[in-house]
Amino acid sequence: MKGVSYITDASNKRTAVLIELKTIERHQKDVEDLLDALVAESRKDEPKRSWEEVKKSLKKKGKL
Repeated sequence: MKGVSYITDASNKRTAVLIELKTIERHQKDVEDLLDALVAESRKDEPKRSWEEVKKSLKKKGKL
């Protein structure tokens, strides 16, 4: 894909990706979806909280 480059290690295995800002701007919605998926995946093992617990915490912090 134009605007996307890969960083490889000594054995030519891809270790990172470099995306030009112009490419990110053109595909902003897709990038946001990808980031949302990565955040969700990283939090999959976190303890679950009920909406009531979250709401109470937000009220206590003055954010609701």
